[in-house]
Amino acid sequence: MSAGRYLIRGADALVTGAAGAAARSDASDLRVADGVVVEVGRGLDARPGERVLDAAHCVVTPGWVNTHHHLFQSLLKGVPAGIDRTLMPWLQAVPYRHRGAFDEATLRLAARIGLVELLLSGCTTVADHHYLYHPGIGFDTSAVLFDEAERLGLRFMLLRGGATQVRHVEADAPAHQRPERLDGMLADVERTVQRFHQRGSRAMRRVAFAPTTINVSLRADELKPVARAARAMGVPLHSHLSETVATIEHVRQQHGMLPVEFAAEHEWLGPDVWFAHLVHVSPSEQRLLASTGTGIAHCPQSNGRLGSGVAPAPALARLGAPVSIGVDGAASNEAADMASELHFAWLVHRAHAGSRSRARPEGQGEAGADAVTAYDVMHWASAGGARVLGFDGVGTLAPGMAADLAVWSLDDPRFFGLHDPGVAPVASGARPRLKWLLCDGRVVAEDDAVPGLDLAALRDEARAAVRRIAAG
Repeated sequence: MSAGRYLIRGADALVTGAAGAAARSDASDLRVADGVVVEVGRGLDARPGERVLDAAHCVVTPGWVNTHHHLFQSLLKGVPAGIDRTLMPWLQAVPYRHRGAFDEATLRLAARIGLVELLLSGCTTVADHHYLYHPGIGFDTSAVLFDEAERLGLRFMLLRGGATQVRHVEADAPAHQRPERLDGMLADVERTVQRFHQRGSRAMRRVAFAPTTINVSLRADELKPVARAARAMGVPLHSHLSETVATIEHVRQQHGMLPVEFAAEHEWLGPDVWFAHLVHVSPSEQRLLASTGTGIAHCPQSNGRLGSGVAPAPALARLGAPVSIGVDGAASNEAADMASELHFAWLVHRAHAGSRSRARPEGQGEAGADAVTAYDVMHWASAGGARVLGFDGVGTLAPGMAADLAVWSLDDPRFFGLHDPGVAPVASGARPRLKWLLCDGRVVAEDDAVPGLDLAALRDEARAAVRRIAAG
């Protein structure tokens, strides 16, 4: 799959991925060569050897950057035992109960389904928080994930999860749920980094050290050694934190402090760290995150689906903290795609802010209008995500940046009448038809399909796998 030369011409709108006033470009044309954007403007003429992509009645956006996912859960959508549960009972009923079903073939299938779903929602960079590791597993789960992403032409970051101790709900766990030894975990991460981690601009493969949940998955005395080991390898750190109030209760009881304070105490804050969720963080914790440059993978739909709450992403952004969007696992977000994630993120923060409205004179009248804009959300999902993951040269549509971009057709009546077509991918409530998706200058989707992929066969494989998992 080689990078081509393209002229994307005549778009109704071009969203850059930048923040603020620079989020929307006046340009309609964009030239791509050697995997990068080389020119942005209006009325550009085609050059010899260029393929012209007619973007009339389309909006062009950066390819979305998904900073937190669990690809194996793509075969655990809508499990009846967990569909109406909050986090802990859902964990017991769905991923803990069924993860023994994920041999190499099943994991590969789940990863392919999840990556295809993300790709068709405009995602060009995927960070997968994978935690199915245990002694004697028998195959290289990390290699499977990198391989599936490479086959589809996507940028991929492995967030290498795992645990050296288990939650109390897993105390009688079978072999596939037993923890790793710290020395074995460190050695495997180092091997994975040496094999897959790329440095420099426009990397296609990266690795982060990502123990599943820092206040549960590692002993407190292991946290500093893990952080120092990751930094010695030159890779970032990631984990879940403060998804529910149970985290606050646990950390207060065990350590006498708040969760973000606990992270700071153990060298788990900084511009090379980001946490998934951060739903329940106090104002002082928000300031600590921002002052240290620690990022958030904001997962609004999963947080809503599990009843966890609404993370203060707009407040963190105003403080200067790096904010990005994560879809989270399809087992807790059955519409695991970036398009629906962005739409929900835009709405939920406005609704959440508006819920604080109080009538005058007791209150200050209506609130929520300035909570977050559609362009803010697209910035979080592009440049914000690239910043959080450390993908240099990725995330915005500007000369010299990676040609990771989506061309969305606004040919559905849903989009007719839009005064600003640039907001269509967020504001109109449905994924526009994907005319083209380019990753590093290569076409990875065209006419709402993945070239060479038999979608019907993938559907049938998924159905058969679901029957096996449910029966097991």
